[in-house]
Amino acid sequence: MDVRGAESKREWFVATVERYEKPLVAYAARMLGSLDEAREVVQETFLRLWRADRAELAGREAPWLFRVCRNRAIDGLRKERRMKPTEQERIAASPDPGPGPAEIVEEGQRRERVIEQLETLPDNQREVLVLKFQQGLSYRQISRVTGLSQSNVGYLIHQGILALREQLAG
Repeated sequence: MDVRGAESKREWFVATVERYEKPLVAYAARMLGSLDEAREVVQETFLRLWRADRAELAGREAPWLFRVCRNRAIDGLRKERRMKPTEQERIAASPDPGPGPAEIVEEGQRRERVIEQLETLPDNQREVLVLKFQQGLSYRQISRVTGLSQSNVGYLIHQGILALREQLAG
């Protein structure tokens, strides 16, 4: 690789890290229940990105990064055979879903209730909902991250939304 190629790869890598670091940390923290462990998983993910062939990833960075991050987090959970984190730890590790400090108290309480209810969903429904609505991934990208078919992703999202609506209405 010549100097220009190395510089181009470095620029691409820095831009990719800047774009995806926070969403990946939030995603991993939700899975692991620990911000420190999430940061380690994301660091490993970016090390793999640096070693990866940029041309093979062109246009597929998001699903590739989330898939690698997910696999590293699952490996960590299997390795440590940890107990599930408490509800409070999960909520504390999740990214702030609100628009900012000017948000009215009622809106904040409603969002808290949605997050609490999200935690009651089965893991697969919760994961696809987080990837869709917090991370903004498409069904195709979620399919690549989770290994599920696109139709199954759509079904899980639909079922998760129905369950949340029912829980919030009651």
